[in-house]
Amino acid sequence: MNVPAVSSAQSSSVTVAPGEAEHLAEAFRIFSQASEELAAAYSELQGQVAQLTEELAAANGALRQQYQEKAAITERLTLLLDALPAGVVVLDGAGRVLQANPAASQVLGGGIVGAGWTAIEADALEASETPGEYLAGERRLAVAVTPLDSAGGRIVLLHDVTETQHLKTQAERNQRLAAMGEMAAQLAHQLRTPLAAALLYAGNLENADLPAASRVSIAQKTVARLKHLEHLIQDMLMFARGEVLGRESFAVADLLAELAQTFEPLAKSRDIAFLFSDDSEGAVLTGHRKSLVGAITNLLENALQAVDSGGRIDLDARRDGSLMLLSVRDNGRGMNAETAARLFDPFFTTRTEGTGLGLSIARGVARAHGGGIEVVSSPGAGAEFILTLPCPTH
Repeated sequence: MNVPAVSSAQSSSVTVAPGEAEHLAEAFRIFSQASEELAAAYSELQGQVAQLTEELAAANGALRQQYQEKAAITERLTLLLDALPAGVVVLDGAGRVLQANPAASQVLGGGIVGAGWTAIEADALEASETPGEYLAGERRLAVAVTPLDSAGGRIVLLHDVTETQHLKTQAERNQRLAAMGEMAAQLAHQLRTPLAAALLYAGNLENADLPAASRVSIAQKTVARLKHLEHLIQDMLMFARGEVLGRESFAVADLLAELAQTFEPLAKSRDIAFLFSDDSEGAVLTGHRKSLVGAITNLLENALQAVDSGGRIDLDARRDGSLMLLSVRDNGRGMNAETAARLFDPFFTTRTEGTGLGLSIARGVARAHGGGIEVVSSPGAGAEFILTLPCPTH
């Protein structure tokens, strides 16, 4: 079978229709335009990448500088914290110790990081008679707790006030000694009258012809004058000493019961109603119980002297936050403002009998326990003495 031959000119030439050529040209144009746009976008992207690289480098530099500054601040704060004479303890939200400076570790003991603050407080600190102050062995610490609002934790500051308390005690003692010097003349006058009476009675006892009945009567009067002298000297010594010796813990209810048992018969013998109420909520005081009993007894005896037969005396105890208020109130004669202002002055008295030291001693005992005494009174409206004592809630 013979196949006709095809010439080379016929095989290499392609016939393109006019419409197809236009389509190809348009396609090439679109391709070229897309290529140009892609090249422009790529160039723009390179510029943005370069700009972002510069901005990132600047941000990294700023962050590095901030980190270095914060590291320097942290180092300075750490050195400052370690150099502080006061103890600093940082607690987390659960009350565990996150950090403690050397001063705190020295007071509370080492290895407290990670421990609970409540347990540390119970083991190492003992509440004193002054709110916010605690005893840690032989040291006296002022403890302040500040919340950290942002982190939910707390910062505990432990400030050693042992020396401050010692200086305060010394200053108070020096003030009492200075007052003693000013009162020497008054004391001499106070002692001279009963001593002269005792000497006079004792001189009468030398009379051999004195009847036995008179001798007994004069001897009793002599003893009475000498007992008055002894009472005056005891009050004077207590006022001069001032500080409270010994510390013990006791319930306020027990203190009231002891006072009521002692004072109620005296009030009843004078036809005076005596009532007491206990709103102490089971509170416990720390201090010298005997001194406090004596101070409140002085207030009760003072009220007894101001109330006539048929009158009334109230002894109340109530808590006010971290304070315990012991109140002695009567419906007696009362007093004016001038008398109330001098009431606690040593040797000041409105009675013919008495040393004038009872209320001064009561105030001294209250101050020695970290408290005080105030009086509210007006003529004809009775008087109320309020003895305030620290009473921590834990």
